[in-house]
Amino acid sequence: MADLLKTPLHAAHLAAGGHMVDFAGYDMPVRYGTIVAEHDAVRTAAGLFDISHMGRVRFSGPDAGVLLDKLLTNRVPTESGRVRYGLLCREDGGILDDVLTTRLADDWLMVVNAANRPTCLDWFRKHADGLNVEIDDHTADTAMIAVQGPECGEIVSHVVHMPLLETLGYYRASPAVWERPGEAPVEITVSRTGYTGEDGFELIVPAESAEEMWHELREVGEPHGLVPCGLGCRDTLRLEAGMPLYGHELTTETDPLSAGLGFAVALEKGDFLGRDAIAAVREEGLKRVRVGFEMRGRRVAREDAAVLHNEAVVGRTTSGTHSPTLGKAIGMAYVPPDAAAEGTELEIDVRGRAEPAAVVPLPFYKRQTMKAEHP
Repeated sequence: MADLLKTPLHAAHLAAGGHMVDFAGYDMPVRYGTIVAEHDAVRTAAGLFDISHMGRVRFSGPDAGVLLDKLLTNRVPTESGRVRYGLLCREDGGILDDVLTTRLADDWLMVVNAANRPTCLDWFRKHADGLNVEIDDHTADTAMIAVQGPECGEIVSHVVHMPLLETLGYYRASPAVWERPGEAPVEITVSRTGYTGEDGFELIVPAESAEEMWHELREVGEPHGLVPCGLGCRDTLRLEAGMPLYGHELTTETDPLSAGLGFAVALEKGDFLGRDAIAAVREEGLKRVRVGFEMRGRRVAREDAAVLHNEAVVGRTTSGTHSPTLGKAIGMAYVPPDAAAEGTELEIDVRGRAEPAAVVPLPFYKRQTMKAEHP
């Protein structure tokens, strides 16, 4: 078996007692203490995540915008500092990945999912044939750190000084300088983005500086309740926030409209890969839709459980967990439109026993105060 890849923060995870697992070919911490404690810290104070396993790809050159317009379902961001969520689709409308694309001063940065990075890079290069564009994978020479939770601004302000953070809106990014007493400053990129349902920042730093920044963030964050967090609570947090996960809610067999991601599809912008297939889905009507469900009892419906409506199997679950915030078993599934209305009674096969559930609105959880509005 091939050796697992390691992020620049691997030694810090081991030193902190991280419980390590294989995730997308990387040796990553699933938790340090308990998943519930880490989850609660993000909801009430702050959590620190290593997300360096996610791919970071830069596009530059005269035809970079042309290539991105062909690849992305959404409009390519043109204003410097704008971050936009979009999808990469095959010609048949199947989703290859969901990505964040940032317009920087002279080029674009795209963040892709770790497991999909090789496929995405091949896809980019295939469709760049004949175009004057450079595609550079910066995953190995950078690290990416997320600080998520109500106290995130107070913590990140110690390494990215105000007033930048006060003016950095949601889904915005900016170059910044990390000032270190007695040492040379480090150029970084900070964005107000995240995958937890809370306010948060994601910082891209040179790989050689990552461990120092991680320790500084932990030190300044401790009085604010910050704790290091693993992949386990990242999953429960995103599920509470109703955010889809590639390989679960999103696959090559799923189109963006059925996944409830029509906001990230700009059919009117012109041609892009998958446009005709997605337009046909809109014209013909959805055959299945992504919904949230809440179990009536305490049993948790995990991935790929059969969903029944009126005693007939109508779909499959894609994710499920016990929600630490809500104290309920929740999940997401694909069902036909006639079983998707809020309040629809369902049954889910949990290890051979049909358990009652009901369709509920997404997201399951939404923070009460918004520090920045979505553009």
